[in-house]
Amino acid sequence: MRDVVVIGAGKIGSTIAGMLVGSGDYRVSVVDRSQAQLDRMDAPGDVARVALDIEDSSGLTRLISGKFAVLSAAPYNLTIRVAEAAKAAGANYLDLTEDVATTRRVKQLAENSKTAFIPQCGLAPGFISIVANDLVNRFDTVDSVRLRVGALPQYPSNALNYNLTWSTDGVINEYCEPCEAIVNGEMREVQPLEEREEFSLDGVAYEAFNTSGGLGTLCETWAGKVRTLNYKTIRYPGHAAIMKALLNDLRLRDRREVLKDILEQAVPTTMQDVVIVFVTVSGSRNGRFVQDTYAHKVYSQPINGVMHSAIQVTTAAGICGVLDMLADGAIPTHGLVRQEEVSLAGFLANRFGKVYAMNEAAAHAA
Repeated sequence: MRDVVVIGAGKIGSTIAGMLVGSGDYRVSVVDRSQAQLDRMDAPGDVARVALDIEDSSGLTRLISGKFAVLSAAPYNLTIRVAEAAKAAGANYLDLTEDVATTRRVKQLAENSKTAFIPQCGLAPGFISIVANDLVNRFDTVDSVRLRVGALPQYPSNALNYNLTWSTDGVINEYCEPCEAIVNGEMREVQPLEEREEFSLDGVAYEAFNTSGGLGTLCETWAGKVRTLNYKTIRYPGHAAIMKALLNDLRLRDRREVLKDILEQAVPTTMQDVVIVFVTVSGSRNGRFVQDTYAHKVYSQPINGVMHSAIQVTTAAGICGVLDMLADGAIPTHGLVRQEEVSLAGFLANRFGKVYAMNEAAAHAA
């Protein structure tokens, strides 16, 4: 049995803890600065609950020392603290962050490390990169790669057509920060909430627009190899226009705490959500210009008898699946490990990755 530490007792952290303990192969400690949050955590009773402020770097390092891995489900602005403690403690490190600046620091810490540093292990970035890399490897040459992901309410009932399904700070951050992309073969920064497009899937209309962080390390990996690479978040039509008014016209991008308070007081959470993964790759294969698409939906479902939202399940399954593969030696065990180094077939065969496994009707279409 391997000892691991999960940082953060929120929705995702508690789901991660539940999945790992339920497997019977991990002994889990969950760390949060709030004892009340730890007490509310919906996870099995044999999870150790440790009240500790992440800002206490020496205390965090002592707690991590001797453990197989630390998994950060902390807010993106605290992730670097966890990564630095993992490096000092000599433990493997995994996180869920979509924040570009944070990942740059993790890459630095991974240099010459004897343990693995695996950032961006969630849904997007995370699983979406594993899917995209698998599709790309089916081509002789690649022209364009388009990644689209959304965590949406099944039953939208407000003007935003949205319910809060994960970190409010994370949503605001990805709506405000610059986005990486490859445009006409060159790496570029593009603006969030721009380049809106519409599409339909299973008869439902959606919009998609630029958001920050979803590509993970794909821009670096595929620089010079593709003409177009971009990531967009999926929402129901009308969402982007309202968010642009809030962020730009009312200038709430400069008052993010105010926007967070507004959203959390006015937009309800929901367990009835759906995660959409939609990846399209076009390029040359055997002398023909062709396109392959991966499209899949994941709904809320019970884990160890407790109902969890789709975004909780998919995000937690991403990091738990990669942890399992690390423990099995199926991915590199030291230095920086990118999501695109993870085999899609291996991940979907994993006991946690099976959350994403699709039926025949949703199989890859050429």
